[in-house]
Amino acid sequence: MNNLVKNIFNPGVYSNNINLVLLILRVSVGIFMLTHGIGKLESLFGSEPIQFSDPIGVGATASLALAVFSEVLCSILLIIGLATRFVAVPLLITMLVAAFIVHINDGFGRQEFALLYALIYMTIAVIGAGKYSLDYLISKNKN
Repeated sequence: MNNLVKNIFNPGVYSNNINLVLLILRVSVGIFMLTHGIGKLESLFGSEPIQFSDPIGVGATASLALAVFSEVLCSILLIIGLATRFVAVPLLITMLVAAFIVHINDGFGRQEFALLYALIYMTIAVIGAGKYSLDYLISKNKN
């Protein structure tokens, strides 16, 4: 279990150029996704009845809540670089659901953005947050 926690907060060891690019990538993709999530968050707590698809069969409200969790909370954590490898996974899953379930019949043009996001999240999950992150501060203090 201790190795799992170490891996979640492992920022990776890279050159300063790579660390800077990882920071820019995390912050920009996090902000972009956050803009999608904020609208969903407003729908979740709005007075209007929830009108959201149920792509995985858990109900419209639960599907919306999962999307909000991923697109808002995980995006914020991604931006600040906290548990980066871990939070990239729900974002990756959300984008795969969007591409291969929600937009499956809409053609590649509608799937393309979700797939691009998915590739970015997969990369971040594998590579980590880099030096300019809370993960780095946490891992540095553990050593």
